[in-house]
Amino acid sequence: MSAPFLAALLLVQGTAIPLDEATLVVQVDTQGVARETFRLLSRRISDSTSGWVIASRARWMGRPPITFTPVLTVAPDTSPETLQYDVAANGSSQRISGQPGPGRYTLRYVGPGMERAREVAQGNPTVILDDSVFALFLFAGWRASTAPRIVTAIYPRTARRLQLTITDLGTGVTTLNRDPATLRHVLITGGDDGPVHVWLSPEGHLMKVEIPSRALRVERRPG
Repeated sequence: MSAPFLAALLLVQGTAIPLDEATLVVQVDTQGVARETFRLLSRRISDSTSGWVIASRARWMGRPPITFTPVLTVAPDTSPETLQYDVAANGSSQRISGQPGPGRYTLRYVGPGMERAREVAQGNPTVILDDSVFALFLFAGWRASTAPRIVTAIYPRTARRLQLTITDLGTGVTTLNRDPATLRHVLITGGDDGPVHVWLSPEGHLMKVEIPSRALRVERRPG
């Protein structure tokens, strides 16, 4: 099931309310390498919030192009629940599904001639991240507090598990699409890529991600 289809289905069923929708432009140095669109929805039962759904589609312009399409549901405390994740390249695709269990997160992989499963130990708290899909950094940003906080990050495509430190550095001045911007600055350290800078709007929307070790910058397109 594709991310746009799932998001539309949730809306039709009346179980989700759209909160945010945007396009992210990914650059390495000054060269555009990918574009990602995402939609964030609030899941509701009656009048109470019961978590969120984020549906994303990231297309990397390599040879061949690769498309990453995760749909992640999260609980009210932003802990990961179900994951549906399609990876497509060169006419072939792989489906990754994720499901939480007591103390673990189970990942299943289905592709041409292949089916396997992995269990990854969860921590408290846990986030789902990916080094090629940047909308997922939103929930890591929401986890940040002024005191450094250790979280467990699970990377579904490789079943990696890393301990990251997330710190809310408060309001900072940066640039967004070459214009000055004042945004909330969240620092993530401890991963393979070194420091990751996540920038959020005052409303908590994802605006920008920077990974200096990769010379990578992800910015929300205006409009």
